[in-house]
This record gives sequence, C-alpha cells and structure tokens, in this order.
Amino acid sequence: MRSVASWDGRAVLDIGCGTGFHLPWLAATAASVVGVEPHGDLVSLARRRTRRLANVSVLAGTAQALPVPDASVDVVHARWAYFFGPGCEPGLAELDRVVRRGGTAFVIDNDPTRSTFGSWFRRGYPDVDPVAVERFWSTRGWTRVPVEMRWSFASRADLESVVRIELNAAVAEAVLAEHEGTEVDYAVNLWWRGF
Repeated sequence: MRSVASWDGRAVLDIGCGTGFHLPWLAATAASVVGVEPHGDLVSLARRRTRRLANVSVLAGTAQALPVPDASVDVVHARWAYFFGPGCEPGLAELDRVVRRGGTAFVIDNDPTRSTFGSWFRRGYPDVDPVAVERFWSTRGWTRVPVEMRWSFASRADLESVVRIELNAAVAEAVLAEHEGTEVDYAVNLWWRGF
C-alpha cells in the first residue's frame, strides 16, 4: 500500500474494521483514523482495542452508508470487506462521496487463482468467478497489485481454527486432511484507485 500512497499525516477510513486489528497500525502515522463496522459486538471490541488512541474513533455503519462527511477522507482501507467485486456498487458510490480529491482507496481481497489457500477458496466458494471479479474492478478504474504472502501459525490447532473460520465445515475438514504443517501460502489482490 505504501508504494502506492502514504497515509502519514492524513485522514484514514477503515471500512469493515472488525475488531479494530488494523486501526493502531494505521493510527501510528495517520492524523486521524475512523473505523466503520456494521456488527455491534465488533464495534465494541474495536473501541476497546483503540480506547487509548486519541486519533482513532470507531463508528457503527456500513459501506453502503458511511457515517462520515462528504470529502472528509484521504485514504480508505477495506480488507475483505467488499467481497469479490460485483454487488458492492453502493459501497463504491459512497467512496466517491467521502474521499476527497487526491485521495486513494485500497481494497484487499483473496485471489482464488493462485496459492494453496486460493485453491481452498475456490473449493469453498465455487460461485465466485475470479475473471468476473477482475473485470469488475479493472473496468471501474482500479489497479491490481498481486501480493504473495503466507499464514504461519505457532500450532496446528491455530491453523485449523482459522481455516474453520474461513471455510464451511465440509471444505475445511477436507483441506485440513490434505495439508500438513502450520503454514499456508496465500495470495491476495490489492486493488487501488486514486480520486
């Protein structure tokens, strides 16, 4: 993300911030960070995580109706919150409203065409068409940066726990039976657009 645009000293919006895991990292150099999350329990956890950070606030809301003023954001971060492109048009329209001129939006999502986890993802979500997803983003002016990463866990139990969160029970059990160890190679796409 930093190779595309810096958030140092800027106003950042984290859409779908969940428990607020990324908020402290963003807030370390940003002027301000607003996390938006639709699930009340997660809003509470994110607020607790960031309660000592004066430049962070967490608001209940959705990508389709962001609770922030027009042209108030410089950098948007959405990690696994826009779900595969098609269908997220209302959220993208909100970005047009809230990101000020010169701003940048980042959307990070799974790439089911590469990596071990990508093959698991295709098994778990066979209705997601990676060609349609890429077409969706690219025809709307977003640029794709492929990123190779890996999950590395301290224990097999930790790996299994996360896989069972990410995939339905049948697929999770099948892929875990086929995979040894505590690491999994993982590919994602960083989609970005300037405003």
